[in-house]
Amino acid sequence: MLSTHVLDIDAAAVTREICDATVRQVRGELRRSGMVVGLSGGIDSSVVAALAVRALGPDRVLALLMPDRASADASLRLGRIMAETLGVPAIVEEIAPTLEAIGCYARQTAAIRMVFPDHVEGDPFKIVLPSILSTDRLNVARLTARNAAGQERSARMAREPYLQLVAATNFKQRTRKMLEYYHADRLHYAVAGTPNRLEYDQGFFVKQGDGAADVKPIAHLYKTQVYALAAHLGVPEDIRRRPPTTDTFPMEQTQEEFYFSLPYDKMDLCLYAVNHGVSPSEAAPVVGLTPGQVERVVRDIEQKRRATRYLHAYPLLVTDVPEVEH
Repeated sequence: MLSTHVLDIDAAAVTREICDATVRQVRGELRRSGMVVGLSGGIDSSVVAALAVRALGPDRVLALLMPDRASADASLRLGRIMAETLGVPAIVEEIAPTLEAIGCYARQTAAIRMVFPDHVEGDPFKIVLPSILSTDRLNVARLTARNAAGQERSARMAREPYLQLVAATNFKQRTRKMLEYYHADRLHYAVAGTPNRLEYDQGFFVKQGDGAADVKPIAHLYKTQVYALAAHLGVPEDIRRRPPTTDTFPMEQTQEEFYFSLPYDKMDLCLYAVNHGVSPSEAAPVVGLTPGQVERVVRDIEQKRRATRYLHAYPLLVTDVPEVEH
């Protein structure tokens, strides 16, 4: 039976469970003395940082803030606030020079010019997927760009420019993860991953980028539950009120617009329904959609699982190699 309360949790009990697991995993299984957390100013990384402090202490947690030239000003500001709230050391690593040197921005511009030949590097842009609620969507992305005069234009993206733009943009997540592991190596710390269950299940991460981590403390929690933990852990209200964003492209963009078809609370309920065998007709009145719309969301969930299986895959071997016992 599906209801709006199926995702309710005992925040204090869940906090204890995660903290106990963190101590066991970081100090026991991994034999590391602390944890590095990349703070984005968003709810997930803030909750992971707060949990790490509860488990290991503020002197055993390092916060990294890693803006690039497309990052919103609020991301750095809120990341600093979270670090100060927790009393943890924080390091700002500006990744724009690295991205410039490796050709991230130039490669993005080249991809955009396949769609808009007169695009000027530095003008804001974003990728948008069509809504799934009105009809089954074709996963054909649209590129939206704004020029210096404030004029916006949008066009469908062919496969080549889309893949190149995504590939170039993925430099950001991989550069950030490289810095997280640098600091983790020098401090003998573990690296924390910050995906919630919705992101983890649906492949909303970059392989060997934000998908890489030693521990993923909230990957079993729906985003609704992460918000409940945030309130329990004392995450500042400004962070809890901030809409989930990608903070990836220069134009403002929500996760709903870029990847998910619904607001996170409705997506959580749809994913829960899929995971527990609840039919679309039963789920629809609880989610606030029609049965047909829920059916489309369910198909999209299943399609994303198939399409992103590669992201979860371990390196393939020709034959099994026995693990070395330590």
